[in-house]
Amino acid sequence: MRATLLPNVPLPSAMSIDHLSFADAVQRAAPSVVTIISESISKEPRYKRQNTVQELGSGVIMSSDGYILTNYHVINNSDQIMVLLTDGRRYFDVQLIGFDTITDLALLKINVEHLPVIPISERFSPRVGDVVLAIGNPLNLGQTITQGIISATGKQKITDSPYNSLLQMDAAINVGNSGGALVNSNGDLVGITSAQFKTRENLDIQGIFFAVPYSLAKEVMDKLIRHGRVVRGYLGFTGTAVDSTGKEVSDNYTPVAGLRITNLDPLGPAWQAGIKEQDIVVKIAGENVTNPQKTLNIIGNSEPGHEIEFELYRNAKVLKVMVKVAELETKL
Repeated sequence: MRATLLPNVPLPSAMSIDHLSFADAVQRAAPSVVTIISESISKEPRYKRQNTVQELGSGVIMSSDGYILTNYHVINNSDQIMVLLTDGRRYFDVQLIGFDTITDLALLKINVEHLPVIPISERFSPRVGDVVLAIGNPLNLGQTITQGIISATGKQKITDSPYNSLLQMDAAINVGNSGGALVNSNGDLVGITSAQFKTRENLDIQGIFFAVPYSLAKEVMDKLIRHGRVVRGYLGFTGTAVDSTGKEVSDNYTPVAGLRITNLDPLGPAWQAGIKEQDIVVKIAGENVTNPQKTLNIIGNSEPGHEIEFELYRNAKVLKVMVKVAELETKL
């Protein structure tokens, strides 16, 4: 049987598009991504000579009055920091507001107004499969765009810190990209890219790169502006997600009903309050424990000295315990 074409039937919209392009997204976001060059002076004791060591990175303009987010490892131990805008302007009078080693973020400030600001959509929530673009200056080749998709969210094992939650994607990140912008197909900021986070074995693996999600980067930035450092609450325990029967949850589909305490810091706040290993925590600060990352955020965003109420099961009995929050100590 011979197929015939129906007359006057409109083509699907996807077929009527001449070409697929992210040019509009790049045009919106690219002017707010800067190049950062940090210089440090090292002295070789053998020859008593001073050498200038340069570190190349990228940064994202977060406000029109000059706040710029970048990676901490880009400016670590620097004696001078230079910021280069895409329009050719250069700034040497750069102030380091503060940094956070856990997220590998640092906040800079230049005394300039009316700067191009990265587009932000507070309603956007990154999902697996979203198309993303990484904007930065890899290998000092000039501003470069790489494209990929988000392959995972909430990655923690890379950093060995429960207070960090990364986006995993396959948009290429090379030396110089660190601190640049990860944006969606509209040009809205999705995260701050980093070449610092790699696999534990540091293997040369392609297609696996990471970024700090915007929501976490915004929290860090706000704390750095307010305090000059990131203050996080600490209770001194680790836990395993369990379902309503007390069985460990090992997938992303089984509803979480609580956290079983698996390890306690001796003399830590939770231990001092009387919490024991194998206790199952079902509520923290009045919130049901259904999302371990959300629970950690509640703890991390609690002010040291503040008391948090725990509701937990122990030997089939419901207990309520008040725990005084301490401050998380971070290593440089």
